[in-house]
Amino acid sequence: MRRPRWWVELILIAAVYAAYSGGRLLARGDTSTAVAHGLSLLRVEDTFGIALERPLNRLFTAIPGLGVPADFVYASLHYLVTPAVLVWLFRRRPARYRAARAWLMTSTLLGLAGFVLMPTCPPRLLDAAHGFTDTMARFSAYGWWGGEASAPRGLGGLTNQYAAMPSLHVGWALWCGVMLWRYGRTPLLRTLGVAYPLLTTVVVMGTANHYLLDAVAGAAVMGAGLLLTPYVLRFLDRVGGRAGAGSATAVVHRPGGGVIGGDSPRNSPVVSGGWETSAGERIPGQRSAPAAADDTPASAR
Repeated sequence: MRRPRWWVELILIAAVYAAYSGGRLLARGDTSTAVAHGLSLLRVEDTFGIALERPLNRLFTAIPGLGVPADFVYASLHYLVTPAVLVWLFRRRPARYRAARAWLMTSTLLGLAGFVLMPTCPPRLLDAAHGFTDTMARFSAYGWWGGEASAPRGLGGLTNQYAAMPSLHVGWALWCGVMLWRYGRTPLLRTLGVAYPLLTTVVVMGTANHYLLDAVAGAAVMGAGLLLTPYVLRFLDRVGGRAGAGSATAVVHRPGGGVIGGDSPRNSPVVSGGWETSAGERIPGQRSAPAAADDTPASAR
């Protein structure tokens, strides 16, 4: 399988991320609806005793040695680790890259649909009576983020703070973890594959940016994206096949004479004609020329 062109991949990923970021802004709902959704999630968690974000947030708030690093993790790794894993797959596991990229992008678009359908107020923006502290606002003097969001200071207004359900911080971290576990060949990579999603889940709750159910929804979105990926790849192959069918048929001359290509029924299904390409070569090299093309006696070779 031919490795995708890096610049095409870069444009594609940038386009999807731009659509994702723009969609987050367009998905802004009214504040009252977002708060109502947040409180509904909190009530469900309280009913079942699974509101783990409360004790974690109290711990991160009381101990800056935990809260500040957690804020740095939340504000940065999401945007660094995911591209790094994509590049690693592209370079080291090219045969796996296309399906992995399709899974990530399909899940991201599903997450965007969740932002549109269910704008949700994160715990940090609820009334203080609910027991949450915005650690990123509390410790904003330690980092580049402002008090409004994890965006750089002055750019908080360009983010949708109610795009909390599902948590794509958790979803993307889970994708990274699966890639590292499945395709990593060292114990270190596999350990990181397990640790990174767990760390991200704890961080998003401890900083009061997400509810536990947001994290669960992020994992569910990745699962749905995984199930849809074969269909997405089939669709892309079909579209690509139609585009290729409309292009001109290539005509290639054999080393020993004759023509490969065109519509002649006499063409052999084996089209190498004595030319073979080894892994890593961009231009085929002739491995075994026809005997008639070499006048040197066999005994003299």
